[in-house]
Formats: sequence, C-alpha cells, structure tokens
Amino acid sequence: MFLPSPGQVVQRLSELAGRGHLVNDTLISIYRISVGFLISTAFALPIGVMIGCYRHWEAAIEPLVDFIRYMPVVAFIPLTIFWAGTGDAQKFLIIWIGTFFQQVLLIMDNVKSVPRDFVNLGRTLEMSEAKILIRIVLPSAMPAIWDSMRISLGWAWTWLVVAELVAATSGLGYRITTAQRFFQTDTIFGYLLLLGVLGLTTDQAMKLAHRRLFRYLRVR
Repeated sequence: MFLPSPGQVVQRLSELAGRGHLVNDTLISIYRISVGFLISTAFALPIGVMIGCYRHWEAAIEPLVDFIRYMPVVAFIPLTIFWAGTGDAQKFLIIWIGTFFQQVLLIMDNVKSVPRDFVNLGRTLEMSEAKILIRIVLPSAMPAIWDSMRISLGWAWTWLVVAELVAATSGLGYRITTAQRFFQTDTIFGYLLLLGVLGLTTDQAMKLAHRRLFRYLRVR
C-alpha cells in the first residue's frame, strides 16, 4: 500500500490512460503552465531589461522586487483563491507570483553582464540609447536570458502543482490529492513520474531551442 511496485504503478497509469484521466489531466496542466509562464515572462522581460540598463529604475524597483520575492508563495494561495477563485486564473496568478520576481532579477543580472565595451562602441558610433538597447544589449544578453527562462520554467512547474494540490478540480496536482484521500499510492507515484518526465521534456526542449537560436556561441 505504501510503496507500490513499478508494475503496479505502470498498471495504474494504463488504467487512468484508458479512462482518459491521464491525458486530460496532463493537457490541462500543460495549458496552465504554458499560459502562466508566458504571462510571467512577458512582464519580467521588459522590467528586467529596464532595471538592468538604467540605475535610477534599478534603485526604484529592485528593493520592492527583493522584498516580495522572499515571501513564501504558498502563503499567497488563500489570497489568490479569494481574488481569482479556484479556476485557471488562480493557477496563472500563482505561477506569476512564483516566477515573476525571480525572473526580473535574473534578467537584470543577464543585462548587466553585457560587456561595457559593447555599449561604449555603440556610443562611439553615435547610436541612440534605444538602438544600443535593441541592437547591442538585447542580442548580447539574450542567450543568458534564455537560460534564466529555462531555470524559472522549472519553478513554474513546482508552483503549478502546489496550486493544483490546494485548490483545483482538475490537473495533475488535483489527481494526486484525490489519490491521497483514498490511499492510492500507485497513482501518486505514477503522477510524480509523469511530472518528472514533463519537466525533463520541457527543460530539454529549452536546451535544444537554445542551441538552435544561438548557434554562433558554439566553439568549433
């Protein structure tokens, strides 16, 4: 009961797949992680670049970001339920809280790591600040920013499952909670393995995309 064999886990996953639960839960969770992570990145990218480039914006925004990022995301779950209910919007909000503030600081550091000589070259060529940002800073920082996005995607999976464990009527986390109530440890182990496979798949996909997008970084 407490430690099912691999055969029991595989059999249970086959049963859930036959009923359609496995595919449905997986698709719902993938949808939530995709939308939530894209929303977080869409907010974090411009803010991170801005505070990484301009010190006055860094002084104004970074202390607030640092302050909030140390707050445990789990403590926000009751509030997000009050604000957004138990639907997909609440899951998006949890992912946003869990990844946005970390992403902002990571992207800020990525932008700051751009060699100062590159920026000075742009100014020597009398390029405007906007052109220096678009043509020099962003292309130089983008490989590191992509790696930061890959790291934060792993956090997004964690917070999605936490949200589904606490307040959900569907998804991988919800199925684990339901299995817990009925001592279905084979289901719990099966879904944990599935989460590991999904996380590894998305991570490897980001790595592959990095190699394809930034081929010029390869040392021959």
